Amino acid sequence: MVLTVSTLLSSCATAPAVGSARPAELFRDHAFQPATSALVGAEELFELSPAMRSYLQYEIDTQVQLKGRRQGLIEGLYRKQKLLLEYDATMTRTAAEAFEARAGNCLSLVIMTAAFAKEMGLPVRYQSVTIDDHWSRSGDMLLLAGHVNLSLGGRRTSGLGLTVLEMDMLTIDFIPPEHLPALRSRVIEENTVVAMYYNNRAAESIFAGRLDDAYWMARAAIVQDPRYHAAYITLGSIYRRHGDLATAERVLCHVLQSEPDNLLALGNLAITLQEGGRLAEAKALNARLAKLQPYPPYAFFDRGILAMQAGDYQTARDLFQQEVNRDAYAPEFHFWLALASYQLGDLTAARRHMQAATEYSTTTKDRGLYAAKLAYLQASRPSTTH
Repeated sequence: MVLTVSTLLSSCATAPAVGSARPAELFRDHAFQPATSALVGAEELFELSPAMRSYLQYEIDTQVQLKGRRQGLIEGLYRKQKLLLEYDATMTRTAAEAFEARAGNCLSLVIMTAAFAKEMGLPVRYQSVTIDDHWSRSGDMLLLAGHVNLSLGGRRTSGLGLTVLEMDMLTIDFIPPEHLPALRSRVIEENTVVAMYYNNRAAESIFAGRLDDAYWMARAAIVQDPRYHAAYITLGSIYRRHGDLATAERVLCHVLQSEPDNLLALGNLAITLQEGGRLAEAKALNARLAKLQPYPPYAFFDRGILAMQAGDYQTARDLFQQEVNRDAYAPEFHFWLALASYQLGDLTAARRHMQAATEYSTTTKDRGLYAAKLAYLQASRPSTTH
């Protein structure tokens, strides 16, 4: 999971004419306290721990002897009897952290797999995968989740002074293909993967209330890949929360110079202008965003919650269904659709959507919660569908 930070908004829109800046000109190091812990270096992300080296020697190498390097690595890491890796989006981990936890989001698992592959001399290619917008929410923040995977090459062959990479790349993805239909992807460099790691950690630091740490992480992401716009949006959000509205505006306008319809940048800019008392400009931005995005993330969901509170379960079910229709893999939407269905006496639908909430959940904690509620529904009386 690759995170892009936004702020909850009711609408949004067009950027004022502000000159673009070089990335280094957007940093305000003096305004932030040092990070609470040392920043993990780019090379450290892929470092093998002693436990990983031992696993490589005694487990993966055994599979390599039987099936070759590439398939041996895959067998050693992802066979059910081996590491028992679990998808968990609670935090973004380094290779060593993901191995120790036996869990990680897609970015953490990509980093861990790449670390082993590079140690084994296998060529690695990273891909950013285009998926339908998938939003999640925490407090006053919206997160737009992206997706990455990687491909492993066969081997390098040398001769006549040349090194040739065999192009039979094998792609490894950590989300079942039925959850990601009609995938489109583009190759990205390792520095972008590193930038994604830092940006995720910045977003996670904002959640935890560590704004200084978030700044240094977002800054590191931009240094790694100055073309990675998600990190600028995160940085703009950090400046706004820090009270530096002028710099927040400048950072967001930097993105809008090249992507004038970037919804996240537009929305954050509208909030920034509004907080600065520039209400007319904020209103114009909001009007533009309303045209670009008539139904913002969670629009139907929030109306559904109000309907639930009013006891109008039929309306609530219809509104939650609209959210599921545009984001079929959001566990929160399925969970509330299950609750509305239960209130209407449709236990079949309630079980189906609670099962979906359990299956699509991205954290161990949420999976346990939804699984417990599903068990309750499974034990409930037979339903009469509506």
